[in-house]
Amino acid sequence: MDRTSDRTAQDGPPHLEVSAVSLSAAVLSAAGSSPSPSPTPSAPTVPSLREAHESATNAAGWVEENWSTWLAIGLRVLLIVVIAVVLRAVVRRAITKLIERMNRRSGASGGTALSGLLVNAERRRQRSEAIGSVLRSVASFVILGTAALMVLGTFQINLAPLLASAGVAGVAIGFGARNLVTDFLSGVFMILEDQYGVGDSIDAGVASGEVIEVGLRVTKLRGADGEIWYVRNGEVKRIGNLSQGWSTAGVDVTVRSDENLDKVKETLTAVGERMSKEEPWNEMLWGPIEILGLDSVLLDSMVVRVSAKTMPGKSLTVERELRWRIKRAFDAAGIAIVGGATVPLEGAPAAADPTAGVAAPSAYASTVSPQSIAASPIPPPSTSK
Repeated sequence: MDRTSDRTAQDGPPHLEVSAVSLSAAVLSAAGSSPSPSPTPSAPTVPSLREAHESATNAAGWVEENWSTWLAIGLRVLLIVVIAVVLRAVVRRAITKLIERMNRRSGASGGTALSGLLVNAERRRQRSEAIGSVLRSVASFVILGTAALMVLGTFQINLAPLLASAGVAGVAIGFGARNLVTDFLSGVFMILEDQYGVGDSIDAGVASGEVIEVGLRVTKLRGADGEIWYVRNGEVKRIGNLSQGWSTAGVDVTVRSDENLDKVKETLTAVGERMSKEEPWNEMLWGPIEILGLDSVLLDSMVVRVSAKTMPGKSLTVERELRWRIKRAFDAAGIAIVGGATVPLEGAPAAADPTAGVAAPSAYASTVSPQSIAASPIPPPSTSK
């Protein structure tokens, strides 16, 4: 009995243990049936040290595998760029030196007055600048364009579509702007061939005058009345340059057919010698004034031809002065100059009236004249029922 009471006192009553178990179960069930709180936003996932190590290892491996390829590509691109820049600078400098040497050679060989007037300093300078600019632009375009295509090919870019597109675009632009291309090419060849330059007097067919500006597409001309003509280089089919070489002044003197030819020749020779010794005609005349002889002989007149070689563009001025002097000399010498309508010779019979041999009009020409009415046929009598 004592042992039993002692165990009961130590362990406690059994119904208390059961109550405790039931209470804990009820608390757990109540906690499970209550609504769960809203989830809190998750914090950014921080890679672990192992994952960072793996990423760094992969990147290092990729760089180790491809660094030689990228280094080779970079060095190749750098080499292409450096070679293109150096080659462009060398070519442009060579073109500049070539143009300067051509200018010096032209200046050294242009010691005579004729060569100096053929190509003056300003014209030579403008022509050299135009030629040099065209050549430098073409060289830069070719060198830099080739370098750009080589760089794209280094990066393993397929250039076939690009070149095909450029070819199609070039054909389309060529068809659409063929007049512009024609003008440009004509201007380039005109400058290279030195057909004319600033200060020249030219006849371009569509317009004529003094050249005041030469371009690759348009040429500016100053007309005789002061107007400015803009002539497209592609429209010029033929060019007559009046300022290269020399000009020829020609004067036709018409005198009567009964004039003394020796006296006419002596008077013209004296006029030419006197004019050749006076300023400023001695500079404009590049040769003696020559009497070429009779150009034509008619019944009542004859034409004496006088010619002189003059400075380019000064032929008209010399001709006007020569006519002035010839007229005054002939008046002083008593030589009559005829022109236009022929002048009847002294003592020659007067010309017959051209209407004298024409018969008078016939009376039968008028349908209402009595003669015409009398000569008309009689109409047949009309029959009436």
